[in-house]
Amino acid sequence: MAHILISEFMDAPAVALLQQRHTVQYEPGWVDQPDVLRQAAGQADAFIVRNRTQVRGDLLAALTRCRVVGRLGVGLDNIDVPACEARGMQVIPATGANALSVAEYVIGTAMALLRGAYHDQAAMVQGAWPRQAHSNGREIHGKTLGLVGYGGIGQLTAQLGRGLGMRIMAYDPALDAHHPAFASGLAERASLETVLAQADVLSLHVPLLPSTRHLIDAARLATLKRGAILINTARGGVVDEPAVVAALRAGHLGGAALDVFEKEPLPAQADWADVPGLILTPHIAGVTAESNERVSQMIAEKVLEALAS
Repeated sequence: MAHILISEFMDAPAVALLQQRHTVQYEPGWVDQPDVLRQAAGQADAFIVRNRTQVRGDLLAALTRCRVVGRLGVGLDNIDVPACEARGMQVIPATGANALSVAEYVIGTAMALLRGAYHDQAAMVQGAWPRQAHSNGREIHGKTLGLVGYGGIGQLTAQLGRGLGMRIMAYDPALDAHHPAFASGLAERASLETVLAQADVLSLHVPLLPSTRHLIDAARLATLKRGAILINTARGGVVDEPAVVAALRAGHLGGAALDVFEKEPLPAQADWADVPGLILTPHIAGVTAESNERVSQMIAEKVLEALAS
């Protein structure tokens, strides 16, 4: 019987599935108690985390028995994957399990930002009637959705966008013109410059690498159409956050939704107060009741499979 350590939230039925086969130490608060977590890590044959536990450095060194690391999500920037693999530890992300949640977030948020009519409840209950101010909202039908990154989440976002009558353009340097992702004709393959220039809605779906850090900076924001919408559900460092705020204040961007940030939790940002057309959410695009179930079930099954091999 193996010992499984879980340091962040996992759906209860998935925890119960693990408990049927192995000893499980489920301590979702330990992500904020690094010393306690490090002391417990030496007993773990398997370690399950979300995005906040940093599996590197002293914590990684403490995982002396660990054979598998399960990631309740898809991003791996909080895990030193090469170092894990060098120690013989298999790293398993929940690939695809939260894709629908992210895709729905992108499309739903894009519609809200294009329409621009959902921020005046407080004024209305005090008797204001801002009908004229919101009479020029935009429809999503016929708009161009530009995707930077065209993996599984990008492709599902494209499907939802096409269902609403959007034109889809995608840039992904990892996929050549003959890749099956482009075979259906759902998305037009284009350069980054072309996608930026033509997108009414720009959605980012790339990992954070040295080559993608601040990929969307002030210079590239300036090449977007005036009034374009930017949505980042990828990783915080992919965009230059102050440049996004500046573009919104200048009226060049028509709206932006940031779900991920260079530093999380996001520190107090006094200069971000009252920025027009800005939606901030706390890294929850891929987190819904349904996706939590799918992610947790997938990782529970894959960890059990790894421990049995």
